[in-house]
Amino acid sequence: MLQHFRVQPMFEGGQLPGWTFSFQQGAERFTGDYMPDGTIKWTSTTPADEESVKKMVHELMTFHVYE
Repeated sequence: MLQHFRVQPMFEGGQLPGWTFSFQQGAERFTGDYMPDGTIKWTSTTPADEESVKKMVHELMTFHVYE
């Protein structure tokens, strides 16, 4: 489960090209960039269960950005 999920536009005004995000999973904090095509670029270490974390990030981005 991802905790303390935060997302913000990369640039002022909320225009593309993407968003930065961060979250806590267990005792570790992860950060990354979410690109307009749905690609995730990790700016911290990559989570061990990357595929399941990516699914959760995509769902949260849909809720926070696209709703």
